[in-house]
Amino acid sequence: MKEFPQLGFGTYKLEDRDECVEAVTTALDVGYRHIDTAQMYDNEEFVGEGLAESDVDLDDIFVATKLDTDNLGYDDVLETARESAEKLGVETIDLLYVHWPLDSYDEAETLAALDELYEDGLIANIGLSNFRPDQLETAIESLDAPVFAHQVEMHPLLQQDELRAFAEEHDHYLVAYSPIARNEVAENETIVDIAEKHDASPAQVSLAWLMAKGATPIPKAASPEHIRDNFAALDLELDDEDVAAIDAIDETHRIVDFDEAPWNQV
Repeated sequence: MKEFPQLGFGTYKLEDRDECVEAVTTALDVGYRHIDTAQMYDNEEFVGEGLAESDVDLDDIFVATKLDTDNLGYDDVLETARESAEKLGVETIDLLYVHWPLDSYDEAETLAALDELYEDGLIANIGLSNFRPDQLETAIESLDAPVFAHQVEMHPLLQQDELRAFAEEHDHYLVAYSPIARNEVAENETIVDIAEKHDASPAQVSLAWLMAKGATPIPKAASPEHIRDNFAALDLELDDEDVAAIDAIDETHRIVDFDEAPWNQV
């Protein structure tokens, strides 16, 4: 079983081939060993090229992708997961998520197919993304294989206390997308003050806070400067006072939100 790195590299919006390949190879050169993509991003092939071009051994890289909402029927899961593995250039996908429990998601069909892929060894771990707690409960009960991770939007402006507690209770990782809230954390006075205190960037403070809370952030970046800046969050140690100050930020601000989202269906 591969180690699950505490900080990952997200590839959302890296739709241009050259930009995506360069970003992935740069991230791996900087030190990232967890690369996250999705069928919906339409860049798995480019990510695969970046993995192949890197000097880092593929056995040392944790590769995650996600099933599109149109590909959640039983046969579609089996077929498109194999296509994703081929595009990524891997024999085994380290982590395959259900991206959203929407559209063609069918608890029985989708999860049975994931169990089959797990048994067959095409995927090493099963993940869920953007599920409500009640949906997580049902999925966990339905799956034979364990849920390895749940991926959700999480940052100091959306702290996800309930899902964080749920992950701890059910022993799975909580993976944080949009972990710097598309840099809106840089507009928060508390974050800015802590960044100045540590001679760090607001993005680094946000990422360090997430890791202090036990989450695994997967910041997306395209420029080498931002890729390196985000990775440097691993060297930032927030003290208890810093963490408490961020914990006290009383906001519920979603970057990703729409009427059909699971949290708007209750």
